[in-house]
Amino acid sequence: MNTKLDNKKERMLKGSFTITSINFPGSDYLKVTSFNLGDSKCLIGSEWSFISNNNKGEMKMNNPAATCKDFSSPITWYINKNGNFVLKFINNYKAKEVNNGFVLGINNITETSFDLIDKINVAGETKNITYSFKRK
Repeated sequence: MNTKLDNKKERMLKGSFTITSINFPGSDYLKVTSFNLGDSKCLIGSEWSFISNNNKGEMKMNNPAATCKDFSSPITWYINKNGNFVLKFINNYKAKEVNNGFVLGINNITETSFDLIDKINVAGETKNITYSFKRK
């Protein structure tokens, strides 16, 4: 695995962001679990902070919908030289103790927004799910 970091892109993500939309084929009638946390729609409005000089941060889910639970966790993250966004939810552990995480594509990076793209299974086919982030 290539663990060299893409520091230029990482610096563009420094700061606080909110997930403004989540899109995937069939999103009007299909339910997708995101990051093993629950319904993907519950992540809309979640707050994410990214600190680029130490690849740490935090995420908070606080969607007011009755079906959504509140969740917050420190995170570690980086962008590898393959252009993938690597994310771990740390909770109450040290990063090296957490051996499962997520590798997502990253697109459309600007000063104010970016998209993370994950792969999901829709009726036996692999499709993209896009998380759109906007700077707070």
